[in-house]
Amino acid sequence: MTPTRQDAWSQDEDLLLAEVVLRHIREGGTQLAAFEEVGRRLSRTAAACGFRWNSFVRKQYKSGIEVAKKQRKESKKYNRVESDLTEPSEIENKDEKLSNDQNLTLRNVISFLEEYEASQKKVNELIKENNQLKNKINQLGHDTHKIMEEKNALRNSLKIIEEDYKALIEIMERARKMVVLQEDERSKKVKFQMDQNGNLERVEK
Repeated sequence: MTPTRQDAWSQDEDLLLAEVVLRHIREGGTQLAAFEEVGRRLSRTAAACGFRWNSFVRKQYKSGIEVAKKQRKESKKYNRVESDLTEPSEIENKDEKLSNDQNLTLRNVISFLEEYEASQKKVNELIKENNQLKNKINQLGHDTHKIMEEKNALRNSLKIIEEDYKALIEIMERARKMVVLQEDERSKKVKFQMDQNGNLERVEK
């Protein structure tokens, strides 16, 4: 038994998947049958092929899908006209074949749904993890914005403190100069003279 592949899809594999699905659409077949055919050719599960088609490849072939559907519609009209000319025995054979195909498809549908459910659980987990990461990014953005606001507020406060400090230094410098001037003025007013006993005494001017 060929092991099931789980590696990444290549561009050629996506192209093969698109070609087979579009052919089945044109011919009136089911997508499930297309996924099974591609799965056999690529050693992948039908569920993996279906998930790849629905999540990525289908978006790239929207116009091709519309064309294939139109071709299928035209083909059905032609087959309807042809079936009116078909003999009863041929119709019975077609009905029997269609019944067998439907039974086979039903089993495949059940298998596909089981595999798809398992794949969907993984997708849901990835979506949940992605949402959690988005919420975390939003919270980090909010925290960053708050930190920037606090930084700007601190910067403004520091600027005010620096201005007040400069003003205080200027006031202290002016006060120092005033004290020096007062002392100079005071020293100029002081005068010494000789008293009767021959001692020097201080006399204010």
